[in-house]
Amino acid sequence: MASENEIRDLVRRVVDEIAAGGEESQDDSGRSSGIAVGADHGGYILKEKLVAHLRDQGFSVVDCGTSGTDAVDYPDFAHAVASQVAEGRCECGIVIDGAGIGSSITANKVPGIRAALCYDLSSARNSREHNHANVLTLGAGLIGESLARQIVDTWLETPWGPARHARRVEKISAVERRYSRGTRD
Repeated sequence: MASENEIRDLVRRVVDEIAAGGEESQDDSGRSSGIAVGADHGGYILKEKLVAHLRDQGFSVVDCGTSGTDAVDYPDFAHAVASQVAEGRCECGIVIDGAGIGSSITANKVPGIRAALCYDLSSARNSREHNHANVLTLGAGLIGESLARQIVDTWLETPWGPARHARRVEKISAVERRYSRGTRD
């Protein structure tokens, strides 16, 4: 079994390789405007369909893997997508696994990430408008391709509503800062 350091080095190499060869673009501010997309083996087929859909819609996509249906571990791909977003290489991210839960948990461990598991149009809208989510997770085993496409479109189209919700999102960030410093009051 690989050590934690070996896993961390592997994930870092994957993220660096994606960053070096990914298809991303930048907007006028210099921030990336691409969408990082990744999946484990359970989400691979849906990922491929969503990547094609996004590109057809004119989005720049950074494909963080996986590249097939052989068994892989969802935390590696959720981390790769979350890192792209947290480091500013991509504007937002989408991760697909069997249920979407594990990828959401993993992505939310990365500072600056607000990952939301969405399973209908209302949760997609709410996660963006109310929670300023920057990573969407989907469960390929729980929703079909058509609904997944609709969720992605709704999620990307929904603007952040800072007037009503900024105070609460700042409280989320404050909790993150509190624990990332290693101090727990």
